[in-house]
Amino acid sequence: MTWTPPSARTTTRRIRRLLVVDLIAVIAVITTLGCQAPKSSSTSPSSSPSAASSSNPLHSEHGGALGEADGAVPDDVTVFDDAIPAVANLDPGLRKALRQAATDAADDGVEFYVNNGWRSPEYQNQLLREAVSKYGSADEAARWVATAVTSPHVSGDAVDIGRSAAMAWLSEHGAEYGLCQVYRNEPWHYELRTTAIDRGCPRMYADPTQDPRMQQ
Repeated sequence: MTWTPPSARTTTRRIRRLLVVDLIAVIAVITTLGCQAPKSSSTSPSSSPSAASSSNPLHSEHGGALGEADGAVPDDVTVFDDAIPAVANLDPGLRKALRQAATDAADDGVEFYVNNGWRSPEYQNQLLREAVSKYGSADEAARWVATAVTSPHVSGDAVDIGRSAAMAWLSEHGAEYGLCQVYRNEPWHYELRTTAIDRGCPRMYADPTQDPRMQQ
């Protein structure tokens, strides 16, 4: 056997110990990874809170997703879709006027799609919370979203019409059916004003903060 100096033998033993330690560490890592269950990539289906589907649906303050039952509107809903609560729960007078107008607008090649109609109080309050987050203050959010207590959407007295052709048609002909744009900053928001059939629509508010109904 060849003689090896003590210092060389000591170095060799250290190298072997390090290799063994590294090998044990690698095996431990492989074992740990092999025991982990793969994460599921599927998600639970939920309804979108707007007319267009979204990968980030609105959620209630208790964590549950808000769906059609709360007033969320799926794609391509018209004023004739009674199966959708956002339409079915509108005030009957408003719904009738919308359908009369939509029937006549169809002769001009225009269809009335609904982006928003009736909403539950929980849905309305969630929209308000998100508006405060988006605009940075309650005062600025109030220019776009009302509280559940004051919103005409919650009472079923307002509808947001989708697509520019329908908004343009209502801007010109809506008063004939008692359908009036209420806020200048929301050309999609219409409510029923039966006196408009004879007198024309009343003067619009600049935004909801100018509406006395919102001061409750």
